[in-house]
Amino acid sequence: MYGNGVSLTERTLDLLWGRQNLTVNNIANVDTPGFKSQFLTFENELARRISAEQFGSHVRRDTGRVIATLRGRFHITLDESSRLDGNNVDMDQEQVELVKTAYEYQYLVNSISNDLKRLDAAVKSS
Repeated sequence: MYGNGVSLTERTLDLLWGRQNLTVNNIANVDTPGFKSQFLTFENELARRISAEQFGSHVRRDTGRVIATLRGRFHITLDESSRLDGNNVDMDQEQVELVKTAYEYQYLVNSISNDLKRLDAAVKSS
């Protein structure tokens, strides 16, 4: 009924959890000399792979496999630091990222919960 929607939501939640952990790690290391902030991206890769799956080839592949094999891209911010100790963690930026990721995560949890409630109601009514 939901196709790959549940799988996509599950994988996205996993990747958001990983992003959240990196952000928390950045915040925890704000006072560590030489520490460089880290972040995780996956949205553009996910969009590219799904688009290629749906429109890019005459040979259709398994979208579920595309979703399951998606990995986030780990990045280390090597920008120069304005601090003498070489640390480049920007607390304002990290706190914004923390809140943004928490909202995205909560939105997806609510979305999948509502989908499952509708499915449960449909099963009970039949």
